[in-house]
Amino acid sequence: MTSLRFYGGVNEIGGNKIFLKDKDTSIFLDFGMSLMAKKQYYSTPFLSPRNEKSLLEFRILPRIDGVYKFDESERSLDAVFLSHSHADHSAYISFLKRDIPVYCGETTATILKALSEVQLSRLESDMREIQFRTFRTGDKIQVDSIEVEPIHVDHSVPGAYGFIIHTSSGAIVYTGDFRLHGTKPEMTEEFIEKAKEASPLAVITESTNMTGAEISSEPEVRKKVDKVVKQAPGLVLVDFGKADIDRLASFYRVALENNRFLAVTMRQAYLLDRLSRDSKLKIPNLRGESVLIFQKAKKKYYKWETETLKLGNIVDAARVSKMQNKVIMVCSFYDFEELLEIKPVPESCYILSASEPFDEEMEIDFDRLINWLEYYGLPQYHIHVSGHIMPLQLKEALKEISPKTIFPIHGVHQELFGKFMASVGSEIPVIEKQREYTIE
Repeated sequence: MTSLRFYGGVNEIGGNKIFLKDKDTSIFLDFGMSLMAKKQYYSTPFLSPRNEKSLLEFRILPRIDGVYKFDESERSLDAVFLSHSHADHSAYISFLKRDIPVYCGETTATILKALSEVQLSRLESDMREIQFRTFRTGDKIQVDSIEVEPIHVDHSVPGAYGFIIHTSSGAIVYTGDFRLHGTKPEMTEEFIEKAKEASPLAVITESTNMTGAEISSEPEVRKKVDKVVKQAPGLVLVDFGKADIDRLASFYRVALENNRFLAVTMRQAYLLDRLSRDSKLKIPNLRGESVLIFQKAKKKYYKWETETLKLGNIVDAARVSKMQNKVIMVCSFYDFEELLEIKPVPESCYILSASEPFDEEMEIDFDRLINWLEYYGLPQYHIHVSGHIMPLQLKEALKEISPKTIFPIHGVHQELFGKFMASVGSEIPVIEKQREYTIE
């Protein structure tokens, strides 16, 4: 018998934790942080959980025996498969027993390891001693009675995959997060075609954009950013996901076309340096003349910061202040203290190139952000494209795959989804968290 339980991703954006059991084999598809559940009790960095006990108390971390490293009971899980590196899909592998193998794309492993090294707190980012076992499209991973076939998809972070899971009952498809309007739609198209060929009994699909869907694309984002930069005589501050390589490429290209430098944060530079070792990724040359690395003023540097400073092309606030019309500067909300010394000149501006009011990797206090922008007279432009598939495209994909059952997760409008997708002809249950669903 094959069954599914959803420990996260139900009536929320992210937090995906999907338990799949086949005969005596048990795996999780993703093991992410629930940002919505955590936000009910905590506001990082002002109020953060001290240890796993508080996360368990508030059921931010689900109570599952034989899974966590702080649980002395015997291991009850055979493997975890990560679709990609965003925190809402991957962060809580930090709590897993270290003898549980974690399968993921090579790029995902690189990102998670690098980000764990630059985090100040290790509670929810401790990747030490995790057994990463990496794959690429074309691989097939056998875990006892289950065979998992990863297929690349396009998303707002590199190294994203969907899965075709072959069980004793039949195939189950998990989309992860995917889209058809990014820079590599052909990857998602290949995944949909492979999923169709598998004739799956069930599809577990993201359902993020059922309301407020905005039609756009990465080339459109680049054109809009270019238009703003061309009109801005002063400093251009930007914020986007540090692992969003497509967005990085867009800002880098705009900087080149407008005779500006792209200044990245030290954290981002450290990550980019690690990703640049993958020949399949097109990462701007950190040692080239067009990329600068912004160094915050501080008395003591961590080991990763010292390594980053060796990359060269380092600038500080004083230098940026003198060359504001020549810089596009990556600046998250938590970097705004640097503006005290930079002192943005009139006609500078700020571009938020992530979801409002927070992106998938980092919550921000939007009201405080606006206060900073108002103080320095910085108008805000919101130029972004979703990392998630649009409703009509998703409907066509599900029609093509034609599963017996569709499980919509990573969204907050299950009933809307069910009505909109009714003509697909699949059964679409309203999912209850932790309820067992038999696949047959």
